Amino acid sequence: MSSSVIARTRFSVLDRSRVRQGHPPAEALRDTVALARAAEELGYHRFWVSEHHGVPGVAGSAPTVLAAAVASATRTIRVGTGGVMLPNHRPFVVAEQFGVLESLFPGRIDMGLGRSVGFTDGVRRALGRDKEDAEDFGAQLGELLGWFTGASPAGVRARPADGLRVPPFVLALREGAAIAARAGLPLVIGDLRDRERLLRGVERYRAGFRPSPWAAEPYVVVSGAVAVAGTEEAARRLLVPEAWSMAYARTHGTFPPLAAAEETEARVMTAREREAYGAQLAGQLAGTPEQVAHELETVLKETGADEVLVTTSSYDRTALLDSYRLLAALFAPVP
Repeated sequence: MSSSVIARTRFSVLDRSRVRQGHPPAEALRDTVALARAAEELGYHRFWVSEHHGVPGVAGSAPTVLAAAVASATRTIRVGTGGVMLPNHRPFVVAEQFGVLESLFPGRIDMGLGRSVGFTDGVRRALGRDKEDAEDFGAQLGELLGWFTGASPAGVRARPADGLRVPPFVLALREGAAIAARAGLPLVIGDLRDRERLLRGVERYRAGFRPSPWAAEPYVVVSGAVAVAGTEEAARRLLVPEAWSMAYARTHGTFPPLAAAEETEARVMTAREREAYGAQLAGQLAGTPEQVAHELETVLKETGADEVLVTTSSYDRTALLDSYRLLAALFAPVP
């Protein structure tokens, strides 16, 4: 069933440690580690974790700490962050953290970096940041990379990062694509639902790319949810919990834990909630293996992407693992 374009593409996983209703946040973190082990067995290229602060529905607030747990529980899969939100931190401290990770797990660590700041005013105050800090991302990125290459603006060295090679990636939708291009870094861009915006970002990145010591040529990772099941209906139901959580966040301002699909489908929604919920489900890559393979071929041919970062979250962990297993059969079919 695998096509040549899918077979030559790397597939990776980003797990956001989503909390489920009726389950403690600690379980979400353990679920992330368990999923990393499964992803390694299935042949995925990398496994990344994310950074969210003060969000009731997400347990992953310290990505470098969680990456260490994932790396220690696996043997071969690359491990990294998708991403560390650089405006929330001092670049010197971020360099130290990744230097420790690379020293403990040499040759397996990725440094995915984003430019978002806290989700709410309260979170930003707790972090000691404001929205304007994201505007300095380019300078923050340059300073961070400098700590690995011996630049020392303060007359000190970032140890043990100094002299190490930890591959950096930039997570972007709009302005970040141009920053990644100017810095000569690989780009992680989403989401798969808005194909036109995705293509514009990729084109902007390739047009402005400048080779750097970190990357000689453009490298594009497209990211988004992909759900695979025996039927199209079952695959789409896998996306229902996350779609409702996102819709609720957009209409109520808080991001809740994932609820079971059955609960969401039985929910009486306001017109505004229904509109937001439908928008979240629209355009997702979901279906049978044949349907998803066709959609993936289209995306990969249109974007020329080198890699797909799958970001699917769901309440039903068994169905989620089955989805990742069916997807893996497309790019690494068992003989």
